[in-house]
Amino acid sequence: MLSSDQLTALDSLLVDLNHASAEVILPYFRKEHGLEDKGGAMGFDPVTLADKGAEAEIRRILAQRFPEHGVIGEEYGEDRPDAEFVWVLDPIDGTRAFIAGLPVWTTLISLRYQGRPVLGSIGQPYVGEIFMGHAQGSRVLTRQGSQVLKVRPCADLGQAIIASTDPTAYFDPREQIAWNKVRAASKLARLGCDAYAYAMVAAGTIDLVVESQACKAWDIEVAVPLMAGAGGVVTNWSGEEIGSQGGQIVMAGDRACLDQALVSLRDYAV
Repeated sequence: MLSSDQLTALDSLLVDLNHASAEVILPYFRKEHGLEDKGGAMGFDPVTLADKGAEAEIRRILAQRFPEHGVIGEEYGEDRPDAEFVWVLDPIDGTRAFIAGLPVWTTLISLRYQGRPVLGSIGQPYVGEIFMGHAQGSRVLTRQGSQVLKVRPCADLGQAIIASTDPTAYFDPREQIAWNKVRAASKLARLGCDAYAYAMVAAGTIDLVVESQACKAWDIEVAVPLMAGAGGVVTNWSGEEIGSQGGQIVMAGDRACLDQALVSLRDYAV
């Protein structure tokens, strides 16, 4: 376990990394952003100069501050992925939202210690929010100050507000069946928020998020420490701890709500 002094120092660095990446990203938002299509199995897979520049800047700072740490990032791959400390980066999660001018994209930064996610942040610099946390607590930093994050109780899936990025685009046919069952059992579903929906679970405004096997580690690991500090829970579709390679994920503020969703999800777990 990390000491309180270690967590405080790393927590402060996490804030600095968010501010540094924001300085790179914001000049491109709702302006010319140098769009490219990475292509691949998912079809249209956009990347912008903001994605590349922000990850490069985060890596530069980490190399100066902690040259012995490893880094895994969406844009520039792996560097010492087996190190004791490994940073996992998605400079712009929700690039589709970014190029559409919608302020629900986020910067995801998480830290593994001895292979497990222990610290993470979800930053939305246009709105001016950094959601961040670890097992000892989660909070949101805004232009007005800091506020503790706490999930809300919702023991009944039938009363839950749920979310997913885009089941039509990212879920395979079997996963879509599982999503449709969970959706039918819930009160309200919202789509297209990417990892900003994770932050809303921690903030107590959304109750449950379901994502597919298309997710990579940089898409989802940040949820583990954030949920731990806010009182929520994160598992894969089998109800087990998520692995280091990404994959299917479900998170909820209330364990009872998550367990009800797992009734439908377990049959389609991979």
